[in-house]
Amino acid sequence: MLKKPPFKEIFIGFTVGILANGFGLLGYILLFSPYRIETSLKLARETGQLGSVVGLGALLNLAAFFGFLKIKREARARGVLLATILAALFILFLKLIGA
Repeated sequence: MLKKPPFKEIFIGFTVGILANGFGLLGYILLFSPYRIETSLKLARETGQLGSVVGLGALLNLAAFFGFLKIKREARARGVLLATILAALFILFLKLIGA
């Protein structure tokens, strides 16, 4: 019989995924943009590139996902996957509204 993963472990993975996405987004802006963070996000939104920037920020979720799998924390990896799906839905929403 399959054991149900604890909600707490999935929530921890989800939180790590959201934080990794945020740090990836900030890291990308700090490394590759000559502007301040607020200005970079505003310019990305105005030019319709905000979804792309969020997608690049989500690359850190790969490290979190495979890191959790490596240390045999499958429930936490599932939470990171949920955070990545949420980021993908956010990007889809941005593309649909034209931002």
